[in-house]
Amino acid sequence: MSKTNPLRKFVDKVNQYPDWLSRRLMTAMFRYKVKLAGTTKIEVMGTDGRSVTYRQRNLRRAQNHIGSVHAAAMALLAESATGFAVGINLPGDKLPLIKSMKLNYVKRATGDMTAVASLTDEQIQLMQTEPKGEVTVQVKVTDANGIEPVECEMIWAWIPKQR
Repeated sequence: MSKTNPLRKFVDKVNQYPDWLSRRLMTAMFRYKVKLAGTTKIEVMGTDGRSVTYRQRNLRRAQNHIGSVHAAAMALLAESATGFAVGINLPGDKLPLIKSMKLNYVKRATGDMTAVASLTDEQIQLMQTEPKGEVTVQVKVTDANGIEPVECEMIWAWIPKQR
């Protein structure tokens, strides 16, 4: 029997609250745990357990020299969204690890960025049953105009936590 996941337990609890409060609580928890996400002010917009939506506002602290969201901030946004999706679906006795990030910047970004990461039922089942493994997590990063300025491929692995 797999161990209870405290992150999933937290998410399931706060998802019972109104959307505005749920988003604030998940964002505060995420920024506390992932310090760089706090620095760039990434926001958790919501999750249904299978998909996760994150936002990076086009704040000065996350901008590049031309005034749009920095490439590294876009990478952080995609990595954060996919990591959260994996993190809430693993049993509590497993440790998620980013194995590979491939980013191809194809267009100039405008305004705030949104990342939507999702897992399939098969991927979730694999994470729940296999002691270790890896999945390619789908993530779409779009700008304020709905354009996808960066194509991302994120591969996450999991291993048993060491005692």
